[in-house]
Amino acid sequence: MNLKNKTAIVTGGTSGIGLAAAIALKENEANVIITGRNPERLKLNCDKYGFEGYQFDVSDEKEVLSFYEKIAGKHPQIDILINNAAYGYFEKLPQVDTGKFSAMMQANVTGAMLMAREASKIFINQKSGNIINIASTAATRGFEGGTAYVASKFALRGMTECWRAELRRYNIRVMLINPSEVQTEFFVNSGSAKKEHNPTKLIAGDIAHAIIAALKMEDRGFITELTVFATNPNS
Repeated sequence: MNLKNKTAIVTGGTSGIGLAAAIALKENEANVIITGRNPERLKLNCDKYGFEGYQFDVSDEKEVLSFYEKIAGKHPQIDILINNAAYGYFEKLPQVDTGKFSAMMQANVTGAMLMAREASKIFINQKSGNIINIASTAATRGFEGGTAYVASKFALRGMTECWRAELRRYNIRVMLINPSEVQTEFFVNSGSAKKEHNPTKLIAGDIAHAIIAALKMEDRGFITELTVFATNPNS
């Protein structure tokens, strides 16, 4: 797909993988809409990169519906949804907090579903569209302390397979990208200690490269799932 003049929505587009993807899309001459919850960061990036930005919480159904109503009048066609908004909560099973578990599932799973549900209505009507869900290698295997986060990413992977089965007949491509550890603010935001930059580990731009590569494949084909590892990381 030629990305020039295509309209893309990137959730969680104010930092990390989302911001890197938005920048890469803009460099490929796409029209980029980013979403986020932090108004200052949203404005900063929109002013800097020329994005169109909307502040709301993807896990809030009313706010999601309001967002799609707002963009309907501005954009007669939407071509891409990148479901990136998510966060991590890590705790061993005996200490898992029900409230934190539920809140993270609401954001990582329900939020992705709500954004894709409304986008799918547009895509079905157009008979075209692309959904990229940003999951994780946590969607392929569990690990100690990962009960909540792994559950959310396994759920996203499962939903991706369902949406793919439902939407292919409408020329809609549904793709999953599984990054391994990426050096962003993700781990700090989840309560982990900040780490020094490691030149052997992945950065957000590497995942943005994978996203762009997947989208650029001619529409007659698509990559169903793509996992990205660092080649030889030094811990």
